[in-house]
Order: sequence, then structure tokens, then C-alpha cells
Amino acid sequence: MLVVLRRALYRLGLLGRERLPVPVVVIGNITVGGTGKTPLVIYLASALRALGRCPGIVSRGYRGDDTQVVEVTVGSDPGTVGDEPLLLARRSGCPVFVGRDRVAAARALLAGHPECDVILADDGLQHYRLARDVEIAMFDQRGVMNGWPLPAGPLREPVSRLAHVDAVVLNGTAVTCPRSGIPGTQSASAPTLDRPVFAMRLLGESFYRLDDHGTTCSAADLAGKKLHAVAGIGAPQRFFDRLSAMGLSFAEHAFADHHSFCEAELALTGDAILTTEKDAVKLAQLRLALPVWVLPVTAEVSPDLAAFVLEKLNGQPFA
Repeated sequence: MLVVLRRALYRLGLLGRERLPVPVVVIGNITVGGTGKTPLVIYLASALRALGRCPGIVSRGYRGDDTQVVEVTVGSDPGTVGDEPLLLARRSGCPVFVGRDRVAAARALLAGHPECDVILADDGLQHYRLARDVEIAMFDQRGVMNGWPLPAGPLREPVSRLAHVDAVVLNGTAVTCPRSGIPGTQSASAPTLDRPVFAMRLLGESFYRLDDHGTTCSAADLAGKKLHAVAGIGAPQRFFDRLSAMGLSFAEHAFADHHSFCEAELALTGDAILTTEKDAVKLAQLRLALPVWVLPVTAEVSPDLAAFVLEKLNGQPFA
């Protein structure tokens, strides 16, 4: 695979890495599709700030229209900066910059916000030109699926890449392979995973109304209503499963990740639309007949991932 060759060239020094004046923590995955990186970045930004650091965030800005480096504000257009960076800016409270060139994005962030003392690179595992101090790889319950590289399977890089990351985070995975620790790697050729493994789960029981964030409701308030669940994320079924676990019945409307919604496809009949925060940043621009209720989630990670990252940055062993 081309990405494997590129990584080898960087490791051999044949392609140059650029090191920033502050440490870099990369959060990414070796599979395509959403694994929960955005909630993890928000968690890590908040937790590092509580530990006395001042993080900034860089992202590619997937499907944003602007090819230049752009600072993301809470009022940015998701069509320009991307839905995930906009959500990061609104939820993290940190400076967020997007750009296909993450090195340029990070340098622009530090120039505009010199108080930042650590960079979180969202989905930057394969952006090897940006030198990094800590690498975190994520999986959800789908694991590596069929274990094949693109285009036959979901892998951006082989599973052996995990031997070189600093930590693995498993999002909502209750059962893992005893040999590798990663779901879906049950083959005899799967490498033994000797990296620290952290368990992440998403918490969230209360909805807020899209046109009035101060108005909230519980699942019990929505029970018995004719509901539509709308999700344009990497794993829509994960959202639907969560709603079902909350005791709700609804019609499922799954869209591709980063889908650009139009009013016609959401001209639904019933009582309400339920959606994710990531989709909400785009639905807010539409005029919809039904009220939209948004389910915000917060990541909980065990053991303490932020303490692990901080100790790696400080050169101390993780207890």
C-alpha cells in the first residue's frame, strides 16, 4: 500500500518530518470510517486543560470547501470548514485550525494562539510529515472488519502498524480478541498487542432542541411519539443502537459520513427528528417542519488517558 511505503520513507529519513516547537498528540485510526475520534479529541482537550495544559486542535476539515488554512470559530460555515472541526470548536473551547497541510495549520494556530503548549492532531495518524510525540489509535466495535487493505477492506494500514503507536482506545467494545486485544483480529497471523489499551464509552441521556439549546428533554419525554432518527456519521447504527437502548422507537434514516443534507430529503411526517451533534451543525442551516432534538455525548475513558499522555510528554512512566 502507498501509505505503508510513505511511512517507510519517513522512518528512513528519506522524506523529512517537520517538528513543531510544542509537542504533538495524534489521534487517528488504521481503518476508514468513524470510530469516535471527535468525542475523544474533545475529552482529551478538556482533560489536558484540567491538568494545566493549553491545547490547540488541528484537523484536515473533511469535505470543507476551503483548501487553505482556516481558523474555525463557533460561527463558521460547516460547508467551508467541515462538520467535525466546527463541532470541535464549539465543544472543546480550544483554538481549532483546519487545512489539508496539518503542519501549516499547526504553525498558523501557534502564531495566532502562542499560549497553546500542545497540539492535538485529529485524524492525523497517516499525516507523517507532522512529527509527533504521542500516537493514539482508535477502534470501535467493528474492529478491523474483514482485515483487508483498501479498496478490498477498511484498512488504511496493516494491523502491524499498532506495534508503533503509544496507545489504543477501544470505543464501546466489550469483547476483544484475547491475543491481539482488537476485535476482528482473531487470525493466527494477528500481532500480539503490547500497547496500553484504554476503554472509551459515550455518555449522554438528555436531548436539547436544535433551535433552542436551553430547552432539553429526556427519552421518557419522547416515548410514544412518531420519531425519525437521522445520522450522517461513520457508523450510523451506533447512534440508532444508542437510541434503542434508551427505550425509543423510531424510523432510521442513515446517510453517508459527512452527508450534506437538503430540506427535501428531511421533509418527514411525525413528531420529531433525533440526530447527532455532528449532524446538527448542518441541520441548523435548514428550515425543517419537524422539531429537531440533538443528543450530545461525552467520552469517558478508563484508565486515565490524559494522565498517560501527560506523562509521555513529560518523559515519565505511566503507573
